[in-house]
Amino acid sequence: MAKSPIELRYSKLGPKVVKALQNRFFEAFYFDESEAAVEKIFSLIPKTDVVSWGGSMSTVALGLQKRAAEKGYQVIDRDSGATPAERQELMRRALLCDTFLTGSNALSEDGQLVNIDGGGNRVAAMIYGPKQVIVVAGMNKVTKNLQAAYDRARTIASPANMQRVGPDNKTPCGETGSCGNCLSADSICTYIVTTRLCKPAGRIKVILIGKDLGL
Repeated sequence: MAKSPIELRYSKLGPKVVKALQNRFFEAFYFDESEAAVEKIFSLIPKTDVVSWGGSMSTVALGLQKRAAEKGYQVIDRDSGATPAERQELMRRALLCDTFLTGSNALSEDGQLVNIDGGGNRVAAMIYGPKQVIVVAGMNKVTKNLQAAYDRARTIASPANMQRVGPDNKTPCGETGSCGNCLSADSICTYIVTTRLCKPAGRIKVILIGKDLGL
């Protein structure tokens, strides 16, 4: 089947973004198709690893959490907590897992990651703790430059994620769909992190996929 114009653009831009990421000491890979990307992801995870993850619609769309359990990995799943306290304890344990799976709110063409987090566990794990972090991102997350990546995270990803978490959270973007730069107690824009280099080199692996994934 012939590629769509968007898919053709992704196939040309993706390898360039991979090179930019590699120049910043990330391990990075581009795949046109999701299944090949999934195969690569699990080839990067030793069978003895303890695996956990942050909130990510991209990893859910690829079924990575379910597949990790089916493949026999020991997993730390915060959603298995029966109470809020148990959930928090599992999230703390995840910070010391071997492999942490996550998405990214945005990436710039020059190879920088931008992520916004409400509770901080996802960006904390990306920064320090797990032995390796595997970031999965559709090419729809790639922006021209760092400012555009920041803008995408604030004005597209966060308002969309607020719709996902539900009506009990009261924020301007939850009400209107547009970022209000709020100071609401329910804001999910608590921590905004730019990862401009990977240190130590290769700890963060970025898997780019030539599809639209996540929010």
